[in-house]
Amino acid sequence: MPPGTLLLVRHARASGQEPDAELTPEGQAGAAALVPALRGLGATRIVSSPWRRATDTVAPLAEAQGLPVTLDERLTERVLTGVPRADWCDRLRDSFADDTLALPGGESGAAARGRGQAALDAHRDPAGVTVVVTHGNLLALLLGLGNDGWTALRNPDVWIWTPGGAPTRLDLPA
Repeated sequence: MPPGTLLLVRHARASGQEPDAELTPEGQAGAAALVPALRGLGATRIVSSPWRRATDTVAPLAEAQGLPVTLDERLTERVLTGVPRADWCDRLRDSFADDTLALPGGESGAAARGRGQAALDAHRDPAGVTVVVTHGNLLALLLGLGNDGWTALRNPDVWIWTPGGAPTRLDLPA
């Protein structure tokens, strides 16, 4: 991988959406599968959302690589709204169409993308490869995937973003 490359990882399958949600057994297997998939890509730095499903996803890789995990609050999931909504999927679709849309108690797509990009800029290793573990909505915003791209994301999912290049999805073994 060229220096400055980012490996953007969506966390493995979790038991819920809360910050302390644990990985499911399937999610634990997905986290373990990241080790051989990413081992040879030259990771020099690991940064993660502090939410448990993200840190648990990257823990096996960090241990195998002998790298510490730096936590960054800017990589937490985007909060669409501060109150539960039955129509949240429709509102999320609306927010991808209008990135300035901020529902009550929520964050606009533009604001979430801005904080996420600031984290990427702050942690990118210009001389190496940085693994960044985050959440689906924020990842879709960072990659410019839109609503359809967000729904197509997997748990886990990995995207390679080389300096000056377009992000590409890494094919993970099934």
